[in-house]
Amino acid sequence: MMRYSIRGPHKGPALLATAVALATVAACSGGSPSGSGTTAAAPSGTSSGTSASAAPTSAPPSPTPTPTRTYPLSTAPRTVPAVRDHEAARGPGWKPAAPAGVVVAANSAGLADEGKLLAGELGIPYRGTAAAGPGDVELALGGTGARESYTLTVRDGRVRITGPDEAGVFYGTRTLKQSVKGTGAMPEGVVTDAPAKPQRGLNVDIARKFFTAGWIEARLREMADLKLNQFGLHFSDDQGFRIASDSHPEIVSAQHLSKAEVRRILALAQSLHITVVPEIDSPGHLGAVLRAHPDLQLRNVQGVPRQGAIDISKPASAQIVDDLLREYSALFPGGWFHVGADEYQALTVRSPSASYPQLATAARQKYGPQAGVQDLAEGWLNDRAAVVRGAGKTAKAWNDGFFRGGVVTADQRIEVEYWTGKEIGARPPAEYLAEGRKVVNLNDEYLYYVLGEPNQFTYPTGRRIYEQWTPLVLRGTTPVPARYDPQILGARFAVWCDLAGAQTPAQVANGIRMPLTALAQKVWDARTPTLTWEQFRTLATQVRG
Repeated sequence: MMRYSIRGPHKGPALLATAVALATVAACSGGSPSGSGTTAAAPSGTSSGTSASAAPTSAPPSPTPTPTRTYPLSTAPRTVPAVRDHEAARGPGWKPAAPAGVVVAANSAGLADEGKLLAGELGIPYRGTAAAGPGDVELALGGTGARESYTLTVRDGRVRITGPDEAGVFYGTRTLKQSVKGTGAMPEGVVTDAPAKPQRGLNVDIARKFFTAGWIEARLREMADLKLNQFGLHFSDDQGFRIASDSHPEIVSAQHLSKAEVRRILALAQSLHITVVPEIDSPGHLGAVLRAHPDLQLRNVQGVPRQGAIDISKPASAQIVDDLLREYSALFPGGWFHVGADEYQALTVRSPSASYPQLATAARQKYGPQAGVQDLAEGWLNDRAAVVRGAGKTAKAWNDGFFRGGVVTADQRIEVEYWTGKEIGARPPAEYLAEGRKVVNLNDEYLYYVLGEPNQFTYPTGRRIYEQWTPLVLRGTTPVPARYDPQILGARFAVWCDLAGAQTPAQVANGIRMPLTALAQKVWDARTPTLTWEQFRTLATQVRG
């Protein structure tokens, strides 16, 4: 739409002349935003309701002003996840065209990696620390917002992205990248954005099925564009131990990641503001370790071994696991280490003390006459958590490693990774929350992608996550009370390779694409989505490619 402003008072023939001129502009220019049409002179000796003899002979008509473009109010950029707030403005927005480049503000040199990445993605030059010029994108550290928050301003043909930390500025660049990819431009105005949850991510089981470093790196890049920040790496289980070991090379599977490959993965993750969380699951799921150390395998009173379970009554069992925890705590620089604790087979029988008298004896010796096998397992969890805490890490553990009613209680500092309510003695998630524990959502009803779909699992869909799930839905389909929301730290989508041959790595990547996209939306923005599922899926295709 064109808007024409008439300057100064116009009366009589002058007013008529101006009106005629404007009509001619519209006719000649065809409504062109440039307004470059030539105006016609007003007919002389005519006026509306006035004879020619009555026309004044003093001042001639004022010149007609050049038409100017008026922009409609902008709308929020279309991204996945959606931005939390957009202040609309009038203006052309921003497009990556000459002479645009990416610059880093003074005192923000740490953003060089973010700037170089964005420049390459947008196809414009990176000019380092420099004053922003016409058309530039400027990245700057500053402000007092929450961690990972950012402000993105489009004004006067420039873009400025600021945040209190590098992660926030990086997420601002993801918003810009997606908007340009989807529509070719970033709309005028100001985006103010921050995540609803601090932990947002993907969990992959490379122990049962080996995935290459390149495959993992591709997932990290996808995660980064979705503003996900945590990658769980389950690399030890019954079927394999998949990272090279210096302390116990005898346990490593033939197919494994070298430490050089792991460091390459970690370097990429760090540049994308993703923390890799390693997991060595114990005292169950240790089959790969126990193949090299059969003397440590748990056996019942008849001498029958239990698959994957280590005998926690033996000091050597703790020693080998702690060796591994310390070795990989040094390799992985992030702030968490997952110590497992789920599905310990000694606790799945009717009478653990009768079936495993050696565990019952060890429990009484360590924790007193009232202690049982459950307490020995809970003490094992606390001891492993203490090892990784000594390396500067926060321990995570699966919810079925936290027990009620025993002599020993799980350390309050361990983060509960809630995945199921199907175990023996299952505790509803509200119990953990009522104890004041912090919980991460890995609800197996929505967020478990189990290869081959055994044990009544079905492949989760993005639509079901998008329409039905929220971080409050920790177990089944029923949410916990909203008052517990601050204790729920976030969520991860999990890939488990129970039947490893059921899908190829490429099929896994394709199968988790939309579920992971839906999860990203729900952990970044707690509000009910405004788009329908079909609209969301179409948008995701446009902005992610």
